[in-house]
Amino acid sequence: MEKTLDTKFTYTEKKDTRSGFGDGFLEVGRKNKNVVGLCADLIGSLKMGAFQKEFPERFFQVGIAEANMMGMAAGLTIGGKIPYTGTFANFSTGRVYDQIRQSIAYSGKNVKICASHAGLTLGEDGATHQILEDMGMMKMLPHMTVINPCDYNQTKAATIAIADYEGPVYLRFGRPNWPIFTPKDQKFEIGKAWKMIEGKDVTIFATGHLVWEAVVAEAILREEGISAELINIHTIKPLDKEAILDSVSKTGCCVSAEEHQINGGLGDSIAQTLATQYPAPLEYVGVNDSFGESGKPTELLEKYGLNAANIVKAAKKAISRK
Repeated sequence: MEKTLDTKFTYTEKKDTRSGFGDGFLEVGRKNKNVVGLCADLIGSLKMGAFQKEFPERFFQVGIAEANMMGMAAGLTIGGKIPYTGTFANFSTGRVYDQIRQSIAYSGKNVKICASHAGLTLGEDGATHQILEDMGMMKMLPHMTVINPCDYNQTKAATIAIADYEGPVYLRFGRPNWPIFTPKDQKFEIGKAWKMIEGKDVTIFATGHLVWEAVVAEAILREEGISAELINIHTIKPLDKEAILDSVSKTGCCVSAEEHQINGGLGDSIAQTLATQYPAPLEYVGVNDSFGESGKPTELLEKYGLNAANIVKAAKKAISRK
């Protein structure tokens, strides 16, 4: 962020969203004795160590056996437990899609699939680990709720909130240190979008790490005399269609911004809503039908067109199409 830029949200600290998950997981474990943890040999990466230490009898290290972990989690729900599974997003979805579909989603099992290291910002691990299709895969499953929070605080709040939500949940978060800019003690409402900034010329719908990029983009646009409305879509499914339609009916055009493939992501869900209820120009900021590569997180966002500058460009194009 440019220090001279007048953003309406500021940050004094950066912290990884996976730590928000780890801290939220420990807190919800203290509140609810039915919460249990399962991890596929990535306790440190998923920040599940504190829960394991405090509640060893409620934690299961399954090893590199992700499909088995999903089956175990489904079984634990039958006894009234609330299992949180932990591994990388790539292994939480692509490697175990059959098990999730058949054993969890089909029967609506109360499993919380907690997926770290999602998107390009995984960084140096490269294309084989940088899954960019996971939200699309998960949102297509009946009964599945899909959540993609934007910073440490929101991830912690979401991790706590999903324990009280009955049904399967896919919770997506990341590896890099990222600005903390949302309230510390926020209430996380599943399925309820958050209007962060009011505007009248264009709406920016952002999710995950790109919410901060959208905050920066809004400031750049404002300096150029363009009023952008910013809405944080932390819940991909169920989608807050009312918030989308209310905003776009006012601004007349919009941008979707996500660290995910354009195909099947948040933008596609917004497009479906607009096409059937309020046709309006929409520009996508996302990965355009390609795999990632090894590199520094911010450099990858720039190369693949997922930073504030690209959101600004998309907003101006959307406005020109009105």
